[in-house]
Amino acid sequence: MRGHRAGARERRGVMRMSTAGQRELWIEEPAKRRRMPDPVRTAAVRAVLIASLTLIQAMVATLCTLAESWLAFPMVLSSVASTVVATWGVLDVWVTRQVWNQRHGVVSVPASTARQLRRERRHAHRAARSRGRGTEKIRTQGGAGQLTHT
Repeated sequence: MRGHRAGARERRGVMRMSTAGQRELWIEEPAKRRRMPDPVRTAAVRAVLIASLTLIQAMVATLCTLAESWLAFPMVLSSVASTVVATWGVLDVWVTRQVWNQRHGVVSVPASTARQLRRERRHAHRAARSRGRGTEKIRTQGGAGQLTHT
């Protein structure tokens, strides 16, 4: 079984042989996704820490309740408060990400050809509209359409 896994890794290129005939332990591979911006990453780490502490606190509150300890009631109250704080932390990540995208202009790549077709139709519609404006005849001054008295 072990040899089979090693063979599969070598086929995928995970484990390669160096020039000296030894296997390399670490091979750099390009990232599949771009790295998160620093403010967003900071908010995400903060939210994960708060959420994990909230889960620990909820577990302690549950165990204290099962043990009929005097600490159960304060732990339940603090768990409710930390749930509110954890929700705020998750919303903070979302808002920070949206603000970052607005301020720094993320360039989006179309996921399908549908966007390109819509864009072409929109440009054709605008071009037809602008050509239509150029061929319209301008009304002569005077008559019922006159708004000013000159």
